[in-house]
Amino acid sequence: MAPALTESAPAQQHPPPYAESISKTKFPDGLKTSGQHNPVHSRLRPYQDFPKEVTGPTVWKTEDYRNNTERWTHVFDDQEIAELGAAADAYFASGAPLTGMSKSRFPLPRLASFFDTVRKEIINGKGFILFKGVPVQEWGLHKSAVAYLGFGAYFGYFVSQNGHGHVLGHVKDLGEDPTRKDKVRIYRTNAKQYFHTDGADLVGLLCIAKSLEGGESDIVSTHNVFNTLQREHPDVVETLATPDWYFDRKGEESVGEDPWYRSSIIYLEDDPQGSPRVFSKIDPNNVTSLARFNSGPDARIPPLSDKQTHALQVLDETCSRLALHMILDPGDIQLLSNTHVYHARTAYKDHPAGSVDESGRVRPRRHLMRLWLAVPEDEGGWKTPFHDSNAKKRGGIQVNDNPPVCPIDAE
Repeated sequence: MAPALTESAPAQQHPPPYAESISKTKFPDGLKTSGQHNPVHSRLRPYQDFPKEVTGPTVWKTEDYRNNTERWTHVFDDQEIAELGAAADAYFASGAPLTGMSKSRFPLPRLASFFDTVRKEIINGKGFILFKGVPVQEWGLHKSAVAYLGFGAYFGYFVSQNGHGHVLGHVKDLGEDPTRKDKVRIYRTNAKQYFHTDGADLVGLLCIAKSLEGGESDIVSTHNVFNTLQREHPDVVETLATPDWYFDRKGEESVGEDPWYRSSIIYLEDDPQGSPRVFSKIDPNNVTSLARFNSGPDARIPPLSDKQTHALQVLDETCSRLALHMILDPGDIQLLSNTHVYHARTAYKDHPAGSVDESGRVRPRRHLMRLWLAVPEDEGGWKTPFHDSNAKKRGGIQVNDNPPVCPIDAE
């Protein structure tokens, strides 16, 4: 058994969010993002408890879908777009804040049952879908944002994606330096993103504008990767399952929190009486950015070991080898499960500033609106070994009591 598994659980620095008294002045829906935390170590399982092979619908291969886009694509028809648009107009006219969006406030009589079916497939099936046909150019940023938030409410509870409380994120190159990994979030640059998961159960990306080159998407079944690693590199799986990895908060921590948290990269569900499933949480950029804390006279945490460096390399190489490639066009929504789908992005190059298209309009920079959506355990979410497993807004990034905000564009 790994030594870390015998240690007592770290002291819980903040009460669980579902036990707090939430101010509806700050949090219009009465819910607060939980944030990233150390796991409850008594709920973690050692490598020996992991299956040798995962089976079922969450295990898929690229060849299953590469030439069968109809199996993972839904094109919104005119009636569905009309329903989304009408609901967005009604919500906007109500004057309700975007941060108060909920399924009950965004009725979709025609789409609701379909979205429920898709939600189940995302959470417990292949874990991904591509919707097409949202008229983002016709609607503009504000209406697109309202419709997108209402759409997202049918799949989970939106959580804050950064220390500013952004519940609507914007994947856009803001000219920040991607080499400053200790300070910069890669989604705000045009750099390559290695295979990773985001900080919530589900992630949605609505394409507003494409780049000139690159910025394409790759996804892969976490369970196919797991099975492949168990056959080819079981030592790597053991390293990934050992809870001695440190994850950088990049300055987005609350008072009293360490600037990092310590956890694993792969886990078993906290379901000892059932059939616990393998799931993963990883962003390599938050693992390799901790040099300021693990070198020099003030070192407080250990540097990556050779085993860990090797495991990260093998993990990304295996994901790349097994991945499904897709391109997002304006009006597309990619919806993924982070529990059992890794995703990546190629580096990209935007159109030159001031360039125009065939109709004479200035070409916008690449822009994706992003949602992080939580699915609590009692609403079908996976049983995680974290204290907030049953919080409605589990995961995400919460700094102190910073309220949620919903910027319509990147800031």
